[in-house]
Amino acid sequence: MVKETILLINLGTPDDPTPGKVGKYLTQFLNDKRVIDINPIGRFFLVNCIIVPFRRFKSSKLYQAIWTKEGSPLLLHSLALKTKLLEIVPPHIHIELAMRYQTPSIKNALENLRKLHPEKIHIIPLYPQYASSSTGSTLEEVLNRIKKWEVIPNLNVISKFYDHPKFLDALLDAAKDHDIKKYDHVVFSYHGLPERQILKASAHYGNNTCNIGACCNEITAHNRFCYRANSMETTRQLVSALNIPEGKYTSSFQSRLDDKWLKPYSDKVIAELAKKGAKNILVFSPAFVADCLETIYEIGTEYQEIFHTNGGEKVTLVKSLNSSDAWAKAIKEIVLN
Repeated sequence: MVKETILLINLGTPDDPTPGKVGKYLTQFLNDKRVIDINPIGRFFLVNCIIVPFRRFKSSKLYQAIWTKEGSPLLLHSLALKTKLLEIVPPHIHIELAMRYQTPSIKNALENLRKLHPEKIHIIPLYPQYASSSTGSTLEEVLNRIKKWEVIPNLNVISKFYDHPKFLDALLDAAKDHDIKKYDHVVFSYHGLPERQILKASAHYGNNTCNIGACCNEITAHNRFCYRANSMETTRQLVSALNIPEGKYTSSFQSRLDDKWLKPYSDKVIAELAKKGAKNILVFSPAFVADCLETIYEIGTEYQEIFHTNGGEKVTLVKSLNSSDAWAKAIKEIVLN
């Protein structure tokens, strides 16, 4: 008898790196009202008439650059994580993996769980720092489907885990192969978000004076679900554990679409460090638990080119948690305890 189930959910990936499949993925992703949170009519024309028709070809080339013979790195790491987690959880626990966009779908994963008639479902979107466009969107999709069930079992929803000791331990375990003292600077690069989404989350918790600045210097009742505050706290925890001196590290944000996204921008930080004489830098990506386009290509290839062009030598990327033993143990602890 299956008493408990765990639903692991990551963002998603195209089924293959062809323009058609990439376009399908982008269409589903960018039409999400929480991702591009503007007027629905404006979003429809922006996404379907401008962004996807042109971006699918460029994005297809990028995906082709990271694709493996076995398939998408993000999906492969996620499947391996599920397998490893099954080895360490009690035998009465069933695990399903889903992607917010594309396959394996949340719809199919939940149907598999429903047929098992579990007493409890643990739902964990694999985004350490809370954001409406990632965690919020994923949980909304899951709950919208579960609410239609005749019997709704007990639900344990994990909406963030950026400060969980076991998650931080897993990040530190991934960093153990790198001697921090050998690098001129350490960059903690998080996925970017539009500044308006930060302000909306702050206002939800009664903070109408957010200036996207010093208010993120500590976690408070007003910013505990603020993506920027969560990210800055992740950096503080890692910096403290790694004994990185002040002035030797920077938190930044990557993958921006315009100049109204969270600053500083990672690519600009990388370029400035090179111009100031840095030769070797280390980059963490604590918002990504599995290596994907943003880590493998954007940081590993694009940022390396930017750094070298501006006088630097080597950008070293700390691998994401992927399916490491420490990460599997962390999920077990976060979900079950």
